[in-house]
Amino acid sequence: MTQPSLSLVDTDPAELAVDAIVIGLHSQPDDGGALLPAAGAESIAAAFDGRLTPTLALLGASGAPGEVTKLATLGTISAPLVVAVGLGDEPTGSAPDLETLRRGAGAAVRALAGSGTVALALPLPDDEDAPGVLRAILEGALLGGYKFAGYKTKPQPNRRDPVAALQVHVPDATDAAAAAEVTRAAAVAHAVRLTRDWVNTPPNVLRPPQFADAVVAAAKGTGLQVEVLDFDELKAGGYGGIVAVGQGSEAPPRLVKLTYVPEGVESPKRVALVGKGITFDTGGISIKPAAGMWEMKSDMAGAAAVGATILAVAALKPPVAVSAYLAMAENMPSGSAYRPGDVITMFNGKRVEVYNTDAEGRMVLADAIARACADGTDYVLETSTLTGGQVTALGKRIAGLMGSDEAVELIRSAGASVGEPAWPMPLPDEVRKGMESDIADISQTNSNLDRAGHMLQGGVFLREFVTEGVEWAHIDIAGPSYHTGEPTGYWTKGGTGVPIRTLLAAIDQLS
Repeated sequence: MTQPSLSLVDTDPAELAVDAIVIGLHSQPDDGGALLPAAGAESIAAAFDGRLTPTLALLGASGAPGEVTKLATLGTISAPLVVAVGLGDEPTGSAPDLETLRRGAGAAVRALAGSGTVALALPLPDDEDAPGVLRAILEGALLGGYKFAGYKTKPQPNRRDPVAALQVHVPDATDAAAAAEVTRAAAVAHAVRLTRDWVNTPPNVLRPPQFADAVVAAAKGTGLQVEVLDFDELKAGGYGGIVAVGQGSEAPPRLVKLTYVPEGVESPKRVALVGKGITFDTGGISIKPAAGMWEMKSDMAGAAAVGATILAVAALKPPVAVSAYLAMAENMPSGSAYRPGDVITMFNGKRVEVYNTDAEGRMVLADAIARACADGTDYVLETSTLTGGQVTALGKRIAGLMGSDEAVELIRSAGASVGEPAWPMPLPDEVRKGMESDIADISQTNSNLDRAGHMLQGGVFLREFVTEGVEWAHIDIAGPSYHTGEPTGYWTKGGTGVPIRTLLAAIDQLS
C-alpha cells in the first residue's frame, strides 16, 4: 500500500481546507473529569464559541488515551470534520508523553480511512523538545494509517482506503529542523511499512529465494553493497547451521548481506545487524502443534526488520558503517531434514548437538553472527522471533534483551525513546552448564530438554558465536513483532515492524 504524502503547514488550523483535522483532548480529573482541548486546538475551540468540549462530551468523549471521537463541524471551520483523540490527563510539562502522542496520532489517522487529506494539530512545545515531539506525531500518523493490501479477488463494498495525504501543523513550516524530521519520518515509516508487508505476506509467496529477491530489489538504487549466498555457496562456505535448517525444504536457504559505508568518515564505528529469516517454521522433525501454526509465517520478522533498517540507514546516511545479515531458511520436515541427535559444524568451527529441530532460529543466527564477527565489527545487534519463553515472561509488547552490558543499555535506552520497550534479562552460568553436550562443544538447548529459562537458553547459545571484545545484543521479539489483536495506536493487525525504530535510534546514539 502506498505511503501517504507528508507535509508541514503553518496556516491557522481552523482555516485549513482538508477533509478532517485532528486535535488532542485532555481529561481533567481534578475538575470533575472536564475536557480540555490540547495545545494546538485553540483556534478551533474558539470557532466553536465554547461548545466544542461540551459537544464532544455528549458524543461520549472522555479524553482517555487513544480514544477517537468525530464531530461534524457544520461550517464552523473550513474542515468538515474535527476528530478529537484522547491524550489522557492534562500534562504537567510542555507536552504529553511521546508514546501517548504517537499512539494517538496513529489511532486518529486509522479512524479516518477513506479521507483524502487529513491535518493534525496536536501539541508541540516551543522548546528543545519540539523535534522529538514532532517526530513522534509524524511516525504515529504514518504508521497508524498502514493497511496490508491483501489478496481478495472481489472488491470489498465497505473497504475504505487509507488516508492519502497528511499535513502536520507546526509554528513555522519552513523551519529546517522540522523539515528534517519530515524526511526522517518518511524514511523510517517506509522501512516499518515494508517490514509489515514482508511479514504479512503468505509463506507460499515469500519463501527464502523470493524473500532474498525482494530484499535485493528493495536495495536497488540505494547505494548499498549486496551479497547473496545460495545453498551451494552456504554449504561450501561452512554455514552448517543455515544449511541444516534449510536442507529439509525444496526452497533452499539464503544468506543476504547488505552493506552501508558512510562517505568521508575516517574509521567509523561498525555495526552489524543480524536477523532471523525463517519464512515458515513447522518445527521440522520436532513438529509444532497445528493450532496457531499459521502464525509462523511471521518467523522471519527479525530478518525483515534488519533488511528494512539498513534501507533506512542508506536513506538517512549516518556516520556509522552498518552491515545487515539476513539468514533465511524454511524449516520443514522431510527425508532430507536435519534431526534431533545430529551434530552440526557451524561457520566458526564449533560443533553443536541438536536436541530439538524447532530451536532452528539460533542455528541460522549463530552462523550469521559468526560471519559478522569474522567480517569485523564493533557491535552485533541481533533480533529474532526466537522463543515462546519471551512471550511467557514479558508478554506481547516488551522484547527480551540479552547481551553485553554496553550493547544492552544501548538497546534498552533506544527502545525506551521510541516506544519499543525491551527488558534486560540475565545469562546465568547455570543455564550454560545445562547446555553441555557429551559429544559436541554445546547442545542446542538444555541437554535434559528442560524448558526452564527457555528464553535465556537462546541468549546463552548465541553468545557462543560472538567474538570476544565485540559488544552484542540479542533482542527476542517473539511477542512484539506480530500483533494478533485488533488495531491499537499505530499498530495494525499483523506485522508491527518492531524493532526497526529501536535499531535506528541506537545507530543515532552511536553517531
